[in-house]
Amino acid sequence: QVQLVESGGGSVQAGGSLRLSCAASTYTYRWSYMAWFRQAPGKEREGVASIDNNGQARYIFSMKGRFTISKDSANNTLYLQMNALNSEDTGMYYCAAGFRSYGGAVPLSTPHFDSWGQGTQVTVSS
Repeated sequence: QVQLVESGGGSVQAGGSLRLSCAASTYTYRWSYMAWFRQAPGKEREGVASIDNNGQARYIFSMKGRFTISKDSANNTLYLQMNALNSEDTGMYYCAAGFRSYGGAVPLSTPHFDSWGQGTQVTVSS
């Protein structure tokens, strides 16, 4: 399994931006896809965005246009740029990696992922 460590969370006012980082302990080319998930208090963990080893990205509709997922293979790091944040974006954000083959869209549901980070908190105040 790969070790994943998230950073970059914090408190921000509505309309602000944050960039989350996820440092992987192994070369990112060894995974098939990686993703960001989030979990608000009292709610289930939900996918935010995923990216495969070829750079193909997938977003949940409500995030498309505001969030951008990217990867830096040279530094084994995954990023999530978040703009125009609102209070509904508040939650714990998790990085995840999957090593399975797949067909069609890049996976973005929890059963498809094999390794998880500990999370970084994002709080958006209105």
